[in-house]
Amino acid sequence: MTPPKGSDIGMIAEASDAPSAVSSCVVETMQHRPDFLRTAQGRRQGTGSFLLQGRPRNDDRSLVRIGFTASKKIGNAVARNRAKRRMRALARALLPELARAGWDYVLVAKPDATVSRDFKEMLADLATALRSVHKDRA
Repeated sequence: MTPPKGSDIGMIAEASDAPSAVSSCVVETMQHRPDFLRTAQGRRQGTGSFLLQGRPRNDDRSLVRIGFTASKKIGNAVARNRAKRRMRALARALLPELARAGWDYVLVAKPDATVSRDFKEMLADLATALRSVHKDRA
């Protein structure tokens, strides 16, 4: 086996300096059940791809928190993980632009739709759902 060339080593170092796959906006992932339950009591908007739940936290922290849920109704572990990966990709793409600081959001996968729907349609669904959840309601 021959050692790598000097230019190859530089390329590897540059690749590790690249930003991670995690969004650069201030987003935290929810991990605790009480956070999900509080968000479920807030506003919700169904789409063809998933259900969006959102609520303002009313605390002094300005970050956005997001959670992802895929129950066994979605399918086996492979299907659930794929649904969550797709929802995480949606969140990375749109939350930096459309999310409001101080809000919690939960994306709930829908059987068949979250895994099989066209990604561009899912992006449009999330944008519409975020606008709907943020509307002031009298």
